[in-house]
Amino acid sequence: MEIAEIVSRLEKSVQSVMLGQEEALRRVLATMMAGGHVLLEDVPGTGKTTLAKAIAASMGGAAFQRIQFTPDLLPSDILGVSVLDSKNSTFEFHRGPIFSDILLADEVNRASPRTQSALLEAMAEKQVTVEGARYDLGDLFFVIATQNPVELRGTYPLPEAQMDRFAYQCSLGYVSIEQEMAILNAQEKAHPLNQVQPVVNRDDLLRVREAVSQVAITPALQEYLVRLVAATRGRSGVKLAASPRASLNLLRISQALSLFEGRDFVLPETIQALAPGVIGHRLVLEADAHYAGRTGQAVVQEIVQELAVPV
Repeated sequence: MEIAEIVSRLEKSVQSVMLGQEEALRRVLATMMAGGHVLLEDVPGTGKTTLAKAIAASMGGAAFQRIQFTPDLLPSDILGVSVLDSKNSTFEFHRGPIFSDILLADEVNRASPRTQSALLEAMAEKQVTVEGARYDLGDLFFVIATQNPVELRGTYPLPEAQMDRFAYQCSLGYVSIEQEMAILNAQEKAHPLNQVQPVVNRDDLLRVREAVSQVAITPALQEYLVRLVAATRGRSGVKLAASPRASLNLLRISQALSLFEGRDFVLPETIQALAPGVIGHRLVLEADAHYAGRTGQAVVQEIVQELAVPV
């Protein structure tokens, strides 16, 4: 299959399940194709788990695992544990659910910081180290983590280092009345997820990953992208600004989204549209700004409005 056909098949397959979420869905898939990870921050019932399952079901041969994060979850419950084999008196490593292609970390902020940290190495380097031994997770390793932004009882806020590992943060939000009616009709007899068949394989996805890096971006747009990120540093109200990792993520996801939009080059509009979701969640605001109701996404949107676009 050609790259455009692979992208189209994957997107249409997931859209058949996720009605009314086309824009958010495309950005999540673009982040996956860029090699990044996604944080979905939304209220219950908006389809976060269904989205992860639909992506996995559309990918032939992809291993999908779901971890329900709870306060008593331990790092070994995620990474795996060595078990004594009584027959030959040796320890054998039993792999945990992190050894997958698509990992759904459901309500990730309900686990303790110690358990949350079990994801750090995996998300940054696609490997884990257990008892001194390193284990690779594979090129397709992709994390979709969810958290509920309104229910804070029994939760642990994600530390800054963890937030920085997510390439993109977004919410699915509520759909329109018409779209919700369509969802009811689609699920009247059976869930559409049960009908999803693999439409792409691992080799197809790796080809798309390679094609993403070939999407052209001019030096002027590269500088514009870096200036967007750099403008968060030293800005009034911002306690912790975005790192160069944000610039790298914004570049790759802009290239990937351009591919999904049928172009082999990046436009300024693509960078501007992605900037709040790529940069905003990494910012830590001063107390005054936070209690005044400002958000990281709003700060980035202000920067987008202020910074001149190269011509």
